[in-house]
Amino acid sequence: MSDEQGDVRFAVVGTPGDRRVTMFRDAVLRRDLPEPVVISWSDVLAGLLAPGHAVGEASVAAGAQGLGVRGFDALAPGTLVRIDSPGEDARTDALLRGPGDPSRVTGGARWYRTFVAGLARARALTETVPSACLLGDPGEIAVMFDKRLSHRRLRAAEVPVPDALAGPVTSYDELREEMARRRWTRVFVKPAHGSSASGVIAFQVHGARVKAVTSADLGPGQALHNSLRVRTYESEDDVATIVGALAPEGLHVERWFPKASLSGRAFDLRVVCVARTPTHAVVRLGRGPMTNLHLGGARGDLDGVRARLGPVTWERVLDACARAAACFPRSLAVGVDVMVGADLRSVAIAEVNAFGDLLPGLPGLAGTPAAGLDTYAAQVAAVLDGWRPEAGGARETPCVT
Repeated sequence: MSDEQGDVRFAVVGTPGDRRVTMFRDAVLRRDLPEPVVISWSDVLAGLLAPGHAVGEASVAAGAQGLGVRGFDALAPGTLVRIDSPGEDARTDALLRGPGDPSRVTGGARWYRTFVAGLARARALTETVPSACLLGDPGEIAVMFDKRLSHRRLRAAEVPVPDALAGPVTSYDELREEMARRRWTRVFVKPAHGSSASGVIAFQVHGARVKAVTSADLGPGQALHNSLRVRTYESEDDVATIVGALAPEGLHVERWFPKASLSGRAFDLRVVCVARTPTHAVVRLGRGPMTNLHLGGARGDLDGVRARLGPVTWERVLDACARAAACFPRSLAVGVDVMVGADLRSVAIAEVNAFGDLLPGLPGLAGTPAAGLDTYAAQVAAVLDGWRPEAGGARETPCVT
C-alpha cells in the first residue's frame, strides 16, 4: 500500500450488516485500506449523531459483529463518506415512512421528506469533519429519488427520455383525460418517489377496455401491498382504486416506450456508470412490461444483445448512459436504466438510480477502467485514481409532496 493510499479512509452511511455495506467494505479491504467506519442510517434519521452523542443500541450491536459502527465525530480528517441505500431494515423503514406493514406501497411521500432531511443531516455532520467529503451529493440523490425532477433534468440536458406529462395527475379521471388529449393509449404510471418498481403500473386503453400490469396487490380493504408476482387488472374500478391510492403521493406518467426483444422477451439494461463512465451492464429480460429481476425478470446475454444491436446502437446506448450520469457530476456512481426501441436504433433513459450498483459479482466491461472489477471495487479504484466530486455543487431544494 502506497503512502498516498494509506491516507484514504472511507465511511459509509448505510444499514449495518446490509450486503451493500459489506460488499463495499470487502472492496476497500482488498485494497489494503483501513476498515471503513459504518454510520447507521437509523441513527442519522433518529437524530442520534450530534457530535459527542452515543450511537444507538442497534448500531452498537451491529458493531459487535465486526462492523465499525460509530458516529461522525469518530471520523478522521479527510474521510470520504459514501451515502448508501437505507436498505430494507425494519427500524429504518419505520423512521422513514412511519409505523405500518413494510410491504405497503403507500408512504412514499413521507419516506421522501424524511429521507431528504436525513441527507441534509448527513451533509451537515460530514461538514463537521475537517476536509471530509461526500462521494454522493445529497442534492443529486434527492433529484434521483424524484422521478419528475430527474426526468426534467435529463430532458433539459437533451438526454433521450420518453415523453411525459408535465403537470400533476391527481386522479384516475385526470389520467384518462390527459391520455385522451394526447392520444396516448399506453403509459407507465410511476409513483414519484418509488423504487424497485413499487407501485409502477403499465397501463393500456383499448376502446372501452383497460389493462393494468403492476406488482401492487389490491388486497382486502383496498390496501395496496407490494407483491413479488406481477398482477394484471382489467376492471376499471380496480385500476381507478389503485391510481387513486397512489395519486396523492405524486405520480410521474410517461408514454410507453416499445422495447426491443431478445428470444421473444422484451429487454432493457441496467448500466452502472462510475465517474461518469459506463462500466457495468446487465440485460434484464421480461415476458411482460416489467423486467425487474425480483419480479420474475431474468438476466440476459449481454454479448447476444450487443450483437443484435450492432456497434452503432451499442455506442448510442453507452453515450446516453454517460450523458445521463454527467447530469449528476457529484455522484461517484449511478445506475442507469436504459431502453432500446423495437426499431433497434432509438434509445431512451427510463430512470437514474442513486443506489443502482448492487450487482454482485458482475465484472466490469472490457476496455473500461473497471474491466475485471465488480461495481464496488471499481468505485474504490476510481477514488484511488483521484476521482473527487466537482466543487461548488448547488444545494437544491427538491419538490416534496
